[in-house]
Amino acid sequence: MWIAAKAPSLDEIEVMAHDVFAALPDTFRKLCEGVIIRVDDFPSDEALDAVGAQGEFDLLGLFQGISLPQQSSQDIAPMPNMIWLYRRPILDYWAEHDDSLGDIVRHVLIHEIGHHFGLSDEDMEAIEAQAGD
Repeated sequence: MWIAAKAPSLDEIEVMAHDVFAALPDTFRKLCEGVIIRVDDFPSDEALDAVGAQGEFDLLGLFQGISLPQQSSQDIAPMPNMIWLYRRPILDYWAEHDDSLGDIVRHVLIHEIGHHFGLSDEDMEAIEAQAGD
């Protein structure tokens, strides 16, 4: 039975991430207008350096952009805000824990978006609980 089993591809993880995002509460998704969700196998060296990660498996996701509290109408057209999910570190975490892959992707998405937008851990836990229903 396991002979044909394969880890989800980049495209499959991206579809999963978009499905998870679509299931989040409307109020949370409205905070994310224009945010692009991308999946890559590993974070770049630049991303690892930016957060002080020790290795490429230490970072499951990353928000890149300007937070809502820091945005201004005076800003020159910035690059779009992006959420990066890193497939191989997520799969590694999944292999070592009892959480479902969907739960891990949901958790990473909520935290990457939530911390950036200034939401508290309690707010994010409530959103995760609502999204899990």
